[in-house]
Amino acid sequence: MYLGIDLGTSAVKTVLVDDAQRVVASESRPLATASPQSGYSEQDPAQWIDATFATLDALKATHAGALALVKGIGLSGQMHGATLLDASLKPLRPCILWNDGRSAAECRILEQRWPALRATTGNKAMPGFTAPKLLWIATHEPAIFAAAKLVLLPKAYLRLVLSGEAIEDVSDASGTLWLDAARRDWSDAALAATGLSRNHMPRLVEGCAPATTLRSELARRWGMTGQPVIAGGAGDNPAGAVGIGAIRPGTAFLSLGTSGALMAPTNRIAANPDRIVHTFCHAIPDIWIQAGAILSAASCLAWIARLFGVAEAELLAPLGLRPQAPSPVSFLPYLAGERTPHDDPLVRGMLDGLSHGTDRGMIVQAVLEGVAFALADCRDALADAGIAITEADAIGGGSRSRFWLSVLANVLNIPIHRFAGGEAGAAFGAARLGRLAVTGEAIAAVCTRPQRIETFEPDARLTEAYAERLPAWRELYRPRH
Repeated sequence: MYLGIDLGTSAVKTVLVDDAQRVVASESRPLATASPQSGYSEQDPAQWIDATFATLDALKATHAGALALVKGIGLSGQMHGATLLDASLKPLRPCILWNDGRSAAECRILEQRWPALRATTGNKAMPGFTAPKLLWIATHEPAIFAAAKLVLLPKAYLRLVLSGEAIEDVSDASGTLWLDAARRDWSDAALAATGLSRNHMPRLVEGCAPATTLRSELARRWGMTGQPVIAGGAGDNPAGAVGIGAIRPGTAFLSLGTSGALMAPTNRIAANPDRIVHTFCHAIPDIWIQAGAILSAASCLAWIARLFGVAEAELLAPLGLRPQAPSPVSFLPYLAGERTPHDDPLVRGMLDGLSHGTDRGMIVQAVLEGVAFALADCRDALADAGIAITEADAIGGGSRSRFWLSVLANVLNIPIHRFAGGEAGAAFGAARLGRLAVTGEAIAAVCTRPQRIETFEPDARLTEAYAERLPAWRELYRPRH
């Protein structure tokens, strides 16, 4: 038995997977995000621990026999968050999250201090990454910065609590701007540019490698017969890739979680930081991921559901299975700013084209289409880096919507494939990494592609209609610098 724990932005999801790679059980607990000022996004690390322990306590209550047999644990986590710990390894402040936009000025300072940033990391400095957050803290909260002895990403903090060791995998670490992406190691020059050193960083491992073991007292709490190995794990999107077998060049996938991304594994770095294409190490050795990323995806649907005061499923049901034509309303999904291709933390969302005849369905469809158009921007940025996307597998909570996947197939003009259980891809991928850390099996033998249950093919009539709408949609963007 193997456990996969995904520390997401909106929830912690834990899955229990058997030797035949069947999900035996799963549990989820929600997380709350605070926004003390406009553009700020924070979480209390204590709730990550409470939520994780609650999922494991629940699994013990319902599947004690299976949980007792767990041999390996894999962790997946939201990327880029800055968790600062003091000398006693206690958090000094709430974690500043990936979708926090406060450090735009610090990004400019960082690139001035370290001109080799883009060439070394494969990324442009943006507020979502971890390093600019530390510069912001150094300026605005100097006492906290001075007291910080360790800086961890969210899942590394969870691992510290579970094991007592500060360890991070290279895929998550490559979202900090402190990693030399080609060498898959910390860059001393990058750390120095933010007033830090390797002493502030966790030890690095590959995602499928054994990293540490579960504390004995926690193994006893959950009735485990031994101390399971904890793998290096992965950032949420690389873990999702492992979950659907996207481990080699020639595959591509799109993620419809709180944020969204269009990603392609490569066996070389194909960086395009000027177009805000991200370069991340994969959770698989000697493989990288090139990604176009948007800050709001399924969170846009959650937002419109809150406005209308109904469940998301109730909003989607009247739309049917596929669009008949583009909505007459247009939506910019920039509720928290945007990454690819704009790098604009200040831009905000917009509904355009409203009239007396606008109904709820038109608005909901426009929200889904706006996210799809933003992913078309990601497609084009990847193409500029020499990466042509000809089909993609969908993961994340948004992949449950057949209507949305049909919209995406027509906007992107590629087949989109759906899997059973694709919304839990990151946790399942983490469980696979936990297994690899224990067994040392061939990666390709474990990270197989699950069976596709449905393919959404583009319709020539709709593809043409959306292609005609895309330029006008792009004209709606206005920088707010």
